Order: sequence, then C-alpha cells, then structure tokens
Amino acid sequence: MGHSRSTDILVGMTRSGKRKSSGSKTPKAAAKASAAKPHSGFWVLQDAKARFSELVRKVRSEGPQHVTVHGRDEVVVIAAEDFRRFQGQPTGRALIEAMQASPHREIELEPERAAMPVREVLL
Repeated sequence: MGHSRSTDILVGMTRSGKRKSSGSKTPKAAAKASAAKPHSGFWVLQDAKARFSELVRKVRSEGPQHVTVHGRDEVVVIAAEDFRRFQGQPTGRALIEAMQASPHREIELEPERAAMPVREVLL
C-alpha cells in the first residue's frame, strides 16, 4: 500500500511538474487540476480530445497548440493555411532558386546518358 502511494505521488509530480507539500491536494486531484488549466498553447491529450472545438478555436486565435502525452510534446495542431504554407508546392522552385543563387552557376551540368536496350517489336 505504501508503494502505491509513492507511485501516485511520483505520477502526480510528473504530470504537474511541481513538488507536493505534505498538506497539498492528493496527486490525482493535483494532476486533474493541472490538466484542467493547461498553460497557454499546451494541452494534455485527454483535454484536447474532450475540448477539441476549443482547441481549434485557440489555433485560429492564438496560433499553434501543443498536445502532450505523458508530459511529452507529441503533436502540434496548426491552422490549415499554415500547414499548406509549410508543406509547400512540389514544383522544384526551391531547387531552381538555389542553383541560380550558386556562385558556380557557370558550370555546365551534362548528365551521362547510358545506352538503353531496345526491344524488338513485331509489326
């Protein structure tokens, strides 16, 4: 029984990030209180699931929102337009711009071409 109590305290300390004094709330109550009031931009997974609409509104009004699992930052929820901007278009424009900005632009690049076997076609 003493082992279970020390495990609860350890879990409570890990979740809340604060040491408990002897006269404080129980570890479960403290963990619940810290989860109910996430610090700005950070959500415990259970709260993010239960209050997903609020999380989405905060993404729109405050920016990216972090979702944590067991105290670790696991995912970040961002607005769709931010995602599209970060994802970029697969056009190759960045490669072209990098090559054009190179101080070695005058170098001619001629890829080697290997002879390809030709198959016979009956007509």
